[in-house]
Amino acid sequence: MKNKNKKSKQEPKIDTCDALRDSVESKLRSFLSSSSYSPMSQSQLMKELELPKEEETLAKKIITEFLLSGTIEAKKKKLSLIKPKIEQKQPLHSGTLRMHPRGFGFVVPDATSLLKEDVFIPKNLVGSAVDGDIVEIAVYPSKKKDKGPEGKVLTVLKRSRSHLAGIVLQIVDEGTILGFIPLFGIQRLAHIIPSAEIPVRVGDRVILKVLEWGNQSKPPVCEISSLLGHISNPSIDIPAALEEFCIRGPFPDEVINEAKNLGMEVSDEDKKGRLDLTKIETFTIDPETAKDFDDALSLLRDENGFTLYVHIADVAHYVKQSSALDKEALLRGNSTYFPGKCVPMLPEELSNHLCSLKPDVIRLCITVIVYFDNQGTVTNHQIKRSYIHSKRRFTYEEAKAVLDGKLESPHSKTLHNMKDLCLLLKKKRYDRGSIDFALPEVVLELDKEGMPTGFKIVEYDISHQLVEEFMLKANEVVAKSLADQGKPVVFRIHEEPAPESLEDFGTLARALGFPLSDSHDIKQLQKLFEEAKESEFAGQLSVAFIRSMKLAYYSAENVGHFGLSLEHYCHFTSPIRRYPDLVVQRLLFNEQDPGSNFELIALEASDKERLSFKAEMSVKTLKKLRLLNKYYEDEPEKIYTAHISKIKPFGLYFEIPPYSIEGFLHISELDNDYFIYDPKLQMLVGERSGKKFRIGDTLDVKIESINFILQECKWELVGATKRVKSATKPKFDPRPKNKKSSKKQKTKEKKKPAKKRKKR
Repeated sequence: MKNKNKKSKQEPKIDTCDALRDSVESKLRSFLSSSSYSPMSQSQLMKELELPKEEETLAKKIITEFLLSGTIEAKKKKLSLIKPKIEQKQPLHSGTLRMHPRGFGFVVPDATSLLKEDVFIPKNLVGSAVDGDIVEIAVYPSKKKDKGPEGKVLTVLKRSRSHLAGIVLQIVDEGTILGFIPLFGIQRLAHIIPSAEIPVRVGDRVILKVLEWGNQSKPPVCEISSLLGHISNPSIDIPAALEEFCIRGPFPDEVINEAKNLGMEVSDEDKKGRLDLTKIETFTIDPETAKDFDDALSLLRDENGFTLYVHIADVAHYVKQSSALDKEALLRGNSTYFPGKCVPMLPEELSNHLCSLKPDVIRLCITVIVYFDNQGTVTNHQIKRSYIHSKRRFTYEEAKAVLDGKLESPHSKTLHNMKDLCLLLKKKRYDRGSIDFALPEVVLELDKEGMPTGFKIVEYDISHQLVEEFMLKANEVVAKSLADQGKPVVFRIHEEPAPESLEDFGTLARALGFPLSDSHDIKQLQKLFEEAKESEFAGQLSVAFIRSMKLAYYSAENVGHFGLSLEHYCHFTSPIRRYPDLVVQRLLFNEQDPGSNFELIALEASDKERLSFKAEMSVKTLKKLRLLNKYYEDEPEKIYTAHISKIKPFGLYFEIPPYSIEGFLHISELDNDYFIYDPKLQMLVGERSGKKFRIGDTLDVKIESINFILQECKWELVGATKRVKSATKPKFDPRPKNKKSSKKQKTKEKKKPAKKRKKR
């Protein structure tokens, strides 16, 4: 009996209370601030919320606190949220809402807005808006120091979509279907109206027509438009992602016809007025699976230095402004690269054929010719329209083999000269303050049905680096050339990281044993990464630093590129797969209307880029989980070595190399102990056992279960003694309250998702 009492003492009951209070308070705020809310009495409010009895008691207490604090008011016994005075005075702004999986969002101001930074929208102030919606917001200063502006969605001006992609999560009594909508996350499930024409089962991936958008306290209501297939079928991973993220799939007939009318070969007429570079030794270096070759390289070397030729496919020659091809490319913004499949920005007639710099055929290019001295300093440059004849298509692996002396090639001398120039350019970039991470990439291997069969690690070796350095130099030269001529430019900009983000990185670095002062001097950071390069923490530090930085994006206003330490930078070298590169090509030769709305082009391109990245990562994650599940079925007790990457008061996150999969363990799953969080040392310490968990520590974990629907893998710490009773309760109940069901049934319904909620 004594032992039982001791165990119950160790359970942090206060955490459960705090979690429950946060959940109830969030529900109240969301409901009271929703655009559809009309003032009502407390009893009406409780009836509408349909809270469990224990939550209802707490809700009434919170309402009393809200009344006393002036958060809400009661007129004629009807409750309503008091609108902040500062919100009433602030001008309204419009922009695109971008949602985070945790429920909050950011509004990217439109091109006409006076706002110059994104506006944070708290979870309870999003209203019925969803990712991609054009919204009108009220903006007010952040309550926290060193944070940007915050706002509230007042009106949805334009819906980004009329349908949603979802997965059937549960079919409950009376035929009610609950759908998991990846766009909303697990805390906001959809109610799906059953269809006699389209019967479904748990795990079916469906396209849903939205009847009611709902809000943070009321679920969206949908009906089934079509059935894609079951989550167990890997062949529909990409079609489902196209629907989920609104990525454009097949090209319209008008666009295909326009591409076909351009022909299959370069004509003599096309070559007129261009520089003939067909006699210069030229080749491409690309990934093994590449089909669209944007760039080719040539290099001459003499006693005075190097002459570098960066040949870029002249897409602007074929895709004219305002053509059907151009309008479709603008809508797409970029190509989207999934494992085993590319959804191109341009039809294959161009992307894989007429504009692709294949070997042994004539192709039209824009060539950036850069002259260097023997120290790698630029002495002059030219930008010319040309045509080339590539002699060889190298994969990265083949180019590396030539450089290592493992493969003979007539291009060996040129490749070695390219390596020499690359190393000179890398040193110059390092000297001006740029940090080189050189992270390896996990490439999944798939069968014909899209099922992963394995993976390979592609190292960022010298063959990748030389291509990267030459592309960076061409982009820089083009950006500066346009700026010097006073022409508009769609710049690629990268702002300095926020001080608090660097502080978080500094805390991590020190926790891993790498000294770093609070000044975060760039030279000090470079030294840190040099020291860490050979350690087991190199990848972890690199990823953490990249995450601490702001995202690079497109802009008509130049603020420089922090990551590259460059004053002028744009994207020019990939016009087959990025729309801003195509615009820059036109600007070089006065083929883009100078009155174009370049800020809008930049905003649209940045938006589409983020969307494609989300879609790509979603499919990659699901494919990795399919691979892990395959391993799990073959060897259920397989043990994986993990590295702790983050410590939080409620648990720890870890990475599973080499899969680049993140896992999570709640404090209740670490051991039969009560763990205390030490924020200074980034550590969890067992109150009874003294056991410590620190960033960088290794763990042995094994798979407990995998959920394809939620894209989650539940991990178990090997050797941990589990608690008899969990220290926390779920913050939410994803199932709707059924007034007709019995108390016993309700209790049963509430218990099931608690197990699912632990999955991360």
